[in-house]
Amino acid sequence: MGILSNIAAKAALKAFQKIGYTLDHQTGSHMILFHPQRPTLSLPNHKELAPGLLRALIRNSGISVDEFLNLLKN
Repeated sequence: MGILSNIAAKAALKAFQKIGYTLDHQTGSHMILFHPQRPTLSLPNHKELAPGLLRALIRNSGISVDEFLNLLKN
C-alpha cells in the first residue's frame, strides 16, 4: 500500500475527476463531488489535505490508495 502525504486539494480534485466525479457545487469551504454510482464526497477546499482525511475520502470513493496515487501521477 502506498504512503500518503499532504496533498493539495486541487490535485485530489483532479484525481477524483479522473474516475468520474464531477464538482457539483461548493458549500462554504467544501467542494461537493458527485458520481452517479459512487457515494458523494465532501472535499475541503484547503491548501493541503492531511493523510487521514485523504485516506477516508479514498476509502469512501471505493478505490485503493495505490489506485489514487496512480491517478495523481497520470
